[in-house]
Amino acid sequence: MTLNTVDLKVLAFVQNLLEDEVDITPSMIEDKINLSISIKKEWSEGLNRDAVVAELIRRASTWVGDDATLVNNEGHIPWLNQDRKQNWRYWQRYREFQEKKLSWNIVEGLNKSTDQILSNLEDPNRDGPWDRRGLVVGHVQSGKTGNYTGLICKAADAGYKIIIVLAGMHNNLRSQTQIRLDEGFLGYTTSLIEDEIHAVGVGLIDRDPFIRPNFATNRSEKGDFNTKAAKHLGISPEQRPWLFVVKKNKSVLERLLKWIENHVANTRDKDTNRKIVTHLPLLVIDDEADNASVDTGEQQFDESGLPDLEHQPKAINRLTRQILHTFTRSAYVGYTATPFANIFIHERGETLKEGPDLFPTAFISNLSASSNYVGPAKIFGINSENGREGGLPLTRQVKDHCSLDEKTGWMPTKHKNGYIPACEEEHGIPTSLKQAIESFVLTCCIRRLRGQKDDHCSMLVHVTRFTSVQGVVKEQVEGYVEWLKQRLVRKIDYSAVIENFKSLWEEDFVPTSEKIYNVNSELAGKNLITWAQIEDDLSSAISEIEVRAINGFAKEALDYADCAVGLKVIAIGGDKLARGLTLEGLCTSYFLRASRMYDTLMQMGRWFGYRPDYLDLCRLYTTDELVEWFEHIADASEELREEFDLMKASGATPREYGLKVMSHPVLMVTSRLKMRSSKSLYLSFSGQSVETVSLLKDQASLRSNLNVFEQLALGMGNSEAVPERDRKGSPGRQWLNVPADLIIQFLVDYKTHPAAMKVNSKVLSDFIQSLTMQGELTSWTVAIMTKKQNKDKSVPCFLLENKYEIPLVTRKHKGNSDDRYSIGRLLSPIDEGVDLDDKAWLEALKLTRTVWGNDPGRTSNEPESKEPANPSGPAIRKIRGFGAVGVPKNPQRGLLLIYLLDPSEIKDHSDISIPVVSFGISFPGSDSGTKVKYEVNNVLWELEYGSEY
Repeated sequence: MTLNTVDLKVLAFVQNLLEDEVDITPSMIEDKINLSISIKKEWSEGLNRDAVVAELIRRASTWVGDDATLVNNEGHIPWLNQDRKQNWRYWQRYREFQEKKLSWNIVEGLNKSTDQILSNLEDPNRDGPWDRRGLVVGHVQSGKTGNYTGLICKAADAGYKIIIVLAGMHNNLRSQTQIRLDEGFLGYTTSLIEDEIHAVGVGLIDRDPFIRPNFATNRSEKGDFNTKAAKHLGISPEQRPWLFVVKKNKSVLERLLKWIENHVANTRDKDTNRKIVTHLPLLVIDDEADNASVDTGEQQFDESGLPDLEHQPKAINRLTRQILHTFTRSAYVGYTATPFANIFIHERGETLKEGPDLFPTAFISNLSASSNYVGPAKIFGINSENGREGGLPLTRQVKDHCSLDEKTGWMPTKHKNGYIPACEEEHGIPTSLKQAIESFVLTCCIRRLRGQKDDHCSMLVHVTRFTSVQGVVKEQVEGYVEWLKQRLVRKIDYSAVIENFKSLWEEDFVPTSEKIYNVNSELAGKNLITWAQIEDDLSSAISEIEVRAINGFAKEALDYADCAVGLKVIAIGGDKLARGLTLEGLCTSYFLRASRMYDTLMQMGRWFGYRPDYLDLCRLYTTDELVEWFEHIADASEELREEFDLMKASGATPREYGLKVMSHPVLMVTSRLKMRSSKSLYLSFSGQSVETVSLLKDQASLRSNLNVFEQLALGMGNSEAVPERDRKGSPGRQWLNVPADLIIQFLVDYKTHPAAMKVNSKVLSDFIQSLTMQGELTSWTVAIMTKKQNKDKSVPCFLLENKYEIPLVTRKHKGNSDDRYSIGRLLSPIDEGVDLDDKAWLEALKLTRTVWGNDPGRTSNEPESKEPANPSGPAIRKIRGFGAVGVPKNPQRGLLLIYLLDPSEIKDHSDISIPVVSFGISFPGSDSGTKVKYEVNNVLWELEYGSEY
């Protein structure tokens, strides 16, 4: 419910009263509201008491985890202490501004987070030269702008004089960022009209003109740094800080660099004679730091690892580095949710003119999200051997947008600029898009009835990257919305349309809202609304809806700031909507873009974020294939963050993390697509697990792989039962101290599916062979994992060694590929510890709990997150390889886990009776640094992963 002025005053007053309370209850909130009214009796008039109570309960139940940071303090002098933070007015007013909207817990989390980031930069009062570069990794749509706004406020308080924000590549994203910084840092509206200053945001809290920061750019779409502005600017050390919010655009950055050299530089470098700035400290904030800022050229390095100093970086990277290189005291902080490209920057990259590359040598910080954040894990769930668990029922299948071969239809997967989308359906658009639009209309109506009438409400239609095609789609969507308006407002052919809306309400919205409310009542609105109420309000709701194209050629913009009441908009777009630009109140998404790059897909996920009291109304209309890819990305991102946490626990530096991740198998897709000219990858599997989840399903391959397993079992000799321990792991048979040559031969002979890029048996065998030559992976434990037999012995079995019945394991068939048996997960993390004794198991559990952080951005929708009861796979592999107190390190010992899968789970192949042999390998941690070359089949890669068309 939208809160009025009185509500906000009571809210702020009561929140201050509750600040030091630990266990806040609804009755305590009621008592504090009564107290506030007794003190300020005029507040009783117009107070929406229920709405204020609900908002305070929501804020009291919201929490935020701790950030995790890898730091390199070489050359750094610690400086940030409590005394230094006295009388910081920029931060204080920003804090008060945020506390009007957010809970004290979240604002305090922001305070701690920005303190940590600032402390990893250099003291702006310290004499130069110094240069600190860091990277902050947040979740998609999780509030990174709020974080760097807080950092900017503190940096200005501390003494940074020039603050440059690189705000995306498009005018509207730059403008959106400027508007937010007007509210959060400047405190007034930046305008083209001189002397027209209106206080906003923090400027309404502390109006003192003597602390008002200066600006060189403004909030209009054309308000970027320009020649006219450059001519009239001059900066001296005594002045208040200056803010520049600029696009990542070659011309803009060239103008800014030239202005700095001509108007700010105060001396010349004695070695190169270039103009430099020694008297002013610089802070550069790079928003979406993985986009355009990374040099995509190929810098060469000699045999000693020294860079080619004459290398010519690409324009945005070159100019950003030249700006930093012009200052003898500079700090650079990149912000992104997808740091893969930044991690691939060579840590020794440097040139004479540009100085060091943008690798985050000083720190990498992983931001935690707050508990009301809705991320990939909440929407898509988490993977397990039982399939995906904990996801929300918000996705709706789209399969009518093109033909079965994806070459024709309304929006084929591959199409060219100028394509005219058309289909035989009425109104020229597919039924799925019409239903998505109707779903959005219903959502706008329900939110009005829930008291959110003045809140923004948006729908995303993202089906093509071509602006010409977007223009046609806009006309088609606009036509259908107008058709609906005629029927709902003017009652033309009313009965059929209203019955359609009623069916959508009863068959979709009612059951979905009930399910989500039962899972997470904080994020879903309790449905106390009747169909009669909806029908009465539907015509008013649809009358507010506009359709806008958001791209480089469209005249419309999402002017949320200028909208007195909530904007209700269907946004048609592509690249502009794919990265950075926020759609306020996003409820419905219709998404068909076919990119398969990890970072591109994550950035396109505009539906992640915060959805208070309307999560149950949100819908994602997309294809099954894209859902699978988002599930895969959610799992990959979690694996990388867990790797980060383990390295933090061991005191690793950003450089060590970068070296580790660059050879991480989970990033094969991203790294390959970023490698431009290279035809091979260099991978390390040390400390990793691999598992076959894309399996061949033809009779000949199944028979061949079963024979390969039987040959391995024969070569290993007699097995023994897996020891029964109180770990709830799988039963099975095992072989100890198996020589590596048997494992290598098994992998050489085993047929992996060509699509199993991460689990390529030849690459794995080459890797093991390489490490055995260094004395590692020489002795293996092999275990065949199974399940307990039913009392009626109904589970089909495989006879091992002519005497042991091995019940077959079930794994659900997922996906629609005809050429493979695809499963979610094969390995159970508990099974990875099958070869650990009790001491090693407990040490792995201890390590798991040490790095375990309740980051809500990484959890699904379980009722509550509990401390892990079992060690994680990465912790098990680390302990096996590196040991711990009382546990000797053993990088010689690998673990091969065999699972015989029940073929009855394979779709459309009931005639198959041969067990599906699958395997997982748990590699111990190792310091060897050995990598194996993976030659890429470009044709197969294109077939499996596609390309940016």
